[in-house]
Amino acid sequence: MEIGATKNSLVQEKLEKDLFHVVYKVPSGDGPYVRAKHAQLVYKDPESAVVWFWTAINSGDRVCSALKDMAVVLKQLDRSEQAIEAIKSFRGFCPKNAQESLENVLIDLYKGNLGWAYMKKPNYMAAEVVYRKAQMIDPDTNKALNLGYCLIKQARYEEAYLFLQDVLQCKLSGSDDFKSRNRAEELLLELESKHPSLPTLSNSPQLNFEDDFVEALERMMMNEWATTRSRRLPIFEEISQF
Repeated sequence: MEIGATKNSLVQEKLEKDLFHVVYKVPSGDGPYVRAKHAQLVYKDPESAVVWFWTAINSGDRVCSALKDMAVVLKQLDRSEQAIEAIKSFRGFCPKNAQESLENVLIDLYKGNLGWAYMKKPNYMAAEVVYRKAQMIDPDTNKALNLGYCLIKQARYEEAYLFLQDVLQCKLSGSDDFKSRNRAEELLLELESKHPSLPTLSNSPQLNFEDDFVEALERMMMNEWATTRSRRLPIFEEISQF
């Protein structure tokens, strides 16, 4: 009976572990990459996740996956410049078949920085153009929130409301992040204070930009941004070589 009970217990434990990995979408194992994914997805601790991703990269543990996943977390922490530097510095350690996906991550990060640069100017119309195009390629919560903010600043309240609702209704990647939901709620409060009765969408101006204009605008700002970021970030001086 004891042997049977022990066997059943082990089977039950294995089933629970398998279910855990399915629910949280984390890989099995105990290496630094797995620990990073646990910190990111289970414990919702992005700062610890970044530390573990760096450890995984330095130890050669699933370098490509760690690099891409860390870039996502750094972007959520508004540290896109570090993410860009990390990919540019370490993509050489990844095989050729991983380069295209890394390039797509870089493009998304550059567009995020471009949109943020416009918001800082502030040029909310130009920022909207960049975020809309980036959202079409890879929709996520961060871009939706920035779009909502740009639209509020242009007094296009109902359009902003729709983007914020997408976040609160968990329709986008990252919608379950506590900080993102808080930010969406804060923007909704600002929206309601500015315009308690939202206009109909038909009365809201719709911007339609030609691709040539958008691409020229992107090139101009990306060149301008690139000239300001030549100094190597201090964090990379602390990373040991493979």
